Order: sequence, then structure tokens, then C-alpha cells
Amino acid sequence: MNNINVYPGRPYPLGSTWDGKGVNFAIFADHATAVELCFFNKESDRKEVVKLSLIERTHHVWHGYVPGIQPGQLYGYRIYGPFKPEEGCRFNPNKLLIDPYAKAISGVIDWHDALFGYELGSPEMDLGFSEEDSAPFIPKAVVIDPSFNWEEELPLDIPYHQSIIYETHVKGFTMVHPDIPQEIRGTYSGLAHEVTLNYLKSLGITAIELMPVHQFVNDRHLVEKGLSNYWGYNTIGFFAPDIRYSSGNERGSQVNEFKEMVKAMHKAGIEVILDVVYNHTAEGNHLGPTLSFKGVDNASYYRLTEDRRYYMDYTGTGNTLNANLPNVLRLFMDSLRYWIIEMHVDGFRFDLAPALARELHDVNKLSAFFDIIHQDPVISQVKLIAEPWDVGEGGYQVGNFPPEWAEWNGKYRDCIRDYWRGADSMLGEFAQRFTGSPDLYQGDYRSPMASINFITAHDGFTLHDLVTYNYKHNHANGEDNMDGENHNCSYNYGIEGETEDTGINEIRRRQKRNLLTTLFLSQGVPMLVAGDEFGRTQQGNNNAYCQDNEISWLDWINADTELFTFTQALIALRKRHPIFCRRRWFQGVPIKGIGLEDIAWFLPEGIEMEEHNWNEDFAKSLAIYLNGNDLRSTDAQGRKISDENFYIMFNAHDGFIDYQLPKERYGKEWIKVLDTSISTVSETYSRHFTSETVRVEGRSIVLLKQLH
Repeated sequence: MNNINVYPGRPYPLGSTWDGKGVNFAIFADHATAVELCFFNKESDRKEVVKLSLIERTHHVWHGYVPGIQPGQLYGYRIYGPFKPEEGCRFNPNKLLIDPYAKAISGVIDWHDALFGYELGSPEMDLGFSEEDSAPFIPKAVVIDPSFNWEEELPLDIPYHQSIIYETHVKGFTMVHPDIPQEIRGTYSGLAHEVTLNYLKSLGITAIELMPVHQFVNDRHLVEKGLSNYWGYNTIGFFAPDIRYSSGNERGSQVNEFKEMVKAMHKAGIEVILDVVYNHTAEGNHLGPTLSFKGVDNASYYRLTEDRRYYMDYTGTGNTLNANLPNVLRLFMDSLRYWIIEMHVDGFRFDLAPALARELHDVNKLSAFFDIIHQDPVISQVKLIAEPWDVGEGGYQVGNFPPEWAEWNGKYRDCIRDYWRGADSMLGEFAQRFTGSPDLYQGDYRSPMASINFITAHDGFTLHDLVTYNYKHNHANGEDNMDGENHNCSYNYGIEGETEDTGINEIRRRQKRNLLTTLFLSQGVPMLVAGDEFGRTQQGNNNAYCQDNEISWLDWINADTELFTFTQALIALRKRHPIFCRRRWFQGVPIKGIGLEDIAWFLPEGIEMEEHNWNEDFAKSLAIYLNGNDLRSTDAQGRKISDENFYIMFNAHDGFIDYQLPKERYGKEWIKVLDTSISTVSETYSRHFTSETVRVEGRSIVLLKQLH
């Protein structure tokens, strides 16, 4: 690599861009005084083989074009400027930096004191300047060839009301799957394998929501304990698919492997949603390492306190990216557009989304972040899902996001858990959650589809553990069981953990069916966590963020096939009947020409509920009439959507209740479709007439369909 020339190049696009003849390099560094581009021949190089000064600077972007450079080239930056942490400046050219716009990263961090911008152990702490070179210990950015044959693949654009989201982890899903070739287990190729696709199609889900796939960092304290950041909420590369999930050995091959996975999912009719972490980076607080943003231009990326040595922390990770700054907003938008346009993903779930909306200290749903997304012709057209809370004051923002957003509905989770475990809870709240949470979302022209309903998620108990443990059992995390949520709304039904007691196990099986049935019959968008459909356990660990092992990986050998079949039938039932996935709110008023309400609520005696019934916390039983004659919406061809009528009986008591069916005007004859006291879903069950009572066993749901 001798006699390399640097031409002026262009300030846009940021990052490295190969044009077939050479590469344009561009990096934003507002307060920098000099920028050096460093090339490496191989990952093991302890020092750059070429160092080039970028002397062109346009609008705070340093840039240069280097002819002859090819895809696969390893590079990094050394950036000069003041080292004045007390003023928010942490420049240190001894630290090789990862390009914030790197499309691929060559490896993972090899933890060493040299990765810190200050001398560890110095009495000055982070104010002491480190002269040790970090290049041997930090992975390099990789120049990529962006070309890929998508074979005329087009976005699926599945509407929310037809969506069933499946949250999973790239590695954990296939890591011990016996039918996946061993060499691709735990990788993007493993997810794209025919066995995986056939399973997902047979289950009936329409979208996978992947836990973070952006390149992330394993925290040093976890590595030193022999653990790792399995979940991946510790991003360092917002454009780079993580190399650990790649089965290939060629530099940058993770990019095309990810694209192949997306293409395979789309061919199978399954969308790909990414869990993204734009609220913070892996560089931690003032005592954290200098890996990229902190050394590129600390004050231009992070939210700093009044004492600019320190960081605002709305995320619990030590820092918060400053979404109020134009260059940070550009980073976010460029990253989102890249994943949509180049990687063909179908949407995003935003981790700790309120942190992105904070202007100074307050959460402002009309912040620049949301304004820009709303007007962007690319980003605004994909699925946008918020985790609507962060750890800062006023951070719980369920129901407060703009109209084009859906939200993880934490209130749904807690209410449905409480109802089935027998906690004191009002039927009024249960009714709100079951009908799409209109108290949260009906304003601002939002629909029931704004509510992403879930019983469990990656953080917390699995469905099986939710009915098996009263308390968390996180000892394997090495934090003396102090980590993780203490308020789990769980119940073990008499014995903590696994048991051979047949009575307790039958209750637990029934409660899993109850929770799943409630989820898939509720209005809104259901989200199922991978493995809940077959009884996956984490052995009571409700915070398995650092468990890259059998605690977190899906155990296919011991799958509960009976529960899988039940879940599969539930999903099929929901997809057959649009009454369970309405696009518009219930009105509670008679339908024109029918004379019956679109929804009605009944006591077990068959009489309609009155106002006082909603506020009785001891009431655990109710029935719901759903009128399918007019769902107040049309299909894609403009045809009126209608469905059959249903009657749902909920009994959260431990003993059976005989339900009187409602008056004849609601239906003369009914057929039982589902009974959670047994584990099958069928439309060939026994018939029932208006004058009859229907026995609903303790802790059970019975679903009836009207016969015409």
C-alpha cells in the first residue's frame, strides 16, 4: 500500500463508500483539529500500515477519496483535538476509533486498559491523558461492496391488524436446534434455513422482531466474570450487522448474510422488525472506554450535564445520545434509512424510546426526532414501535406517542397477568385492555393497532416461568440476585419452581392456555416471545441479559408439543376471524339494521353488566358478546368486512361457574369453539341453546360461536 494518494472526495455520504474504483471516506468531527485515516492489512496488525491525513473539511465533515481501495479493506480513525474532559472534549489520537458509519466491523473488542482515553488507576481518574495505543485491541471498520441480488423481492407491507409479532434472538433461536446444520446454528443463515422458515410459517406468525443485531460490545465486567451481553443492548455500530451472528469468514460477509436472511423471510411471507438502541452507546459514562463517538467528538454526540465532564443518563447505561443535535439526528435517520433501503427491513422497535424525545429534561412527544420521522418518506412508511419508557423522571409514556407509532403496552401485560393470578384488579381495566386500550390510544386518531399486546417479553419471566415462580432466581448473573424486576405479577400455585405435583402442573398448563388465549383474542397487535408457544423456561431467571447459554437458548428437545399445537390453533383462529383484530374501535352502540351493539358485557347470570360491576375488585368472571355483522371497515378492495358472532366467558375463579347464555336476540344457538380447561381448539364441539347454562371450569375460558 505504498504511494497512496488522497483526493478531496465528498462530504456525503458519511462513512466509507466504494464506487468500483476507490473509496470515499467522510466523518463528522465538529471540534476536531485534525483527522487521520488508518489502514490495516489484517485484523492482527498491531499498528496501521498506512496513515493518511484528511485535510478537506466541509461543514464539520472531514473527507477524502482514496483510489484503488477495495471492499474488505480494514480501517479506523485517529482524531486530534483538545483533551479537556471538564469541558466535554475527550480527543486522544492514541485511540484508534471505529467509524460511526461503519457498514461492517471486523471483530469484537479485546478488553485492555489501552481502550480507555485516560490512564486507569490514575489519581486524576478520567482527567489523566492515556498515551497507550488502542489499535491492537479494537476491531476495525470494513469497506463493503453494497451490491446484492434481491431477485425482485418487494416489501410485504402487512397491515398491523393482520400482524402477529414474534420476538426472538438470532443466536438463541437456532443455537441448539437439532435439525439446523451445526455450522450455521446461532447465525443469520440459521434463521434463514428451511427448517426455521417452515416452523415459523406453521406457527402462523407474520413478523419476527429480532433483538439487537447492530454491532454491540460485551461489557468488560461481564467478560471478566465469564459472561457476555447476550441481549445486545450495547451498540457501537448503528449500520453494521453484528459479526458474531455471521457464519462466514470473509471480511464484511455478515452484510450479505443478513440480506439473505431478510430475503428468505420475505419469500416465506414473514416481515423482519429490528429492536434498535439509538438512546445510548457502549462507551458508558465518564469512566467508560473510548471506542468511537467519545473520541470522534464527545460533545457533539452525547447529552452532557452542566458540568460537562459528566453524562446525562436516562438509560441506566451511563450515557444518552443527544437527539437534539442535528448530526445525531442525521446519524439516526441515515441508519434507519440504510436498514430499510439497503437491508430491506420492515420496521423497528425503539428501545427506551422516551430517551430519544427528551428536550433538556422533559419528554416531548413533538420533539425533533418524531417530527423528522413523520416527514421522512421512507422511515414513516415502515412499522414504528416504541418501548414507551426510560429510567428518567417522567419516563413512563405509555399512550403518549404520536399517531403513526405503535407501543409496547406494559399496562396490558400487568393487567392480564393480575387478572389470571387472582390479584385485586378491576374488571373495568380488564375490559379496556381486552378491547385495545381505548383509554390510552383512542385519542389523536389512533386505532386499536397502536397497542402491542404482550404477556411476556425478553426481559422478565417466560410464560412458563410466570406460572412457576413467585420470585426471581437470577443467581447465575453474578449479582447476588439483586438485578431484575421484583414485581413480576407471577404466581407459582403452591410450590416454587418445577414440581411433580400433578394438580399444580395441570393448573400451570391451564393458566398458560388462558394467558395465550386472552392475548390472541384481544384487540390490538399480539406479540409472542419465542419459545412461549412450547413452554420454554429460563429456570426462574427474569433478567437473562448475560446468559449466552442454555438458560436463554431455545430448548427444542424438551418442547411442549401440546402447548405448541394449542398456540398454533389459537393463531389460526385469530387470522380466520377479523372480529378479533378490528381496525376500528368498538362503539358499544347498536349497529344500523341489526339492533344489537357491536360489543356487550354480561355477568355469569346472563344479564348485562351495570356500572358498579366494573369497579368490584373481587369480581373475576364476566362474558363478552362480540357482534361480527359490521366491523365498520372495508378490505383492500373496498368490500365491507363482517364476521360471525362470538360469546366469550372468562372465569378466573378457582372453581367452576355455570354461565347462563344471554337472551335469544343475541343468538339462539351456539357452538363451542374453544375451552382452555382442555388443550384443543375446534369448531366441532357441542352445541348450546339460549335457555341453557354452560359450565366454565375454574381458571378457564370458553369461546362460543353463534350458529346462523
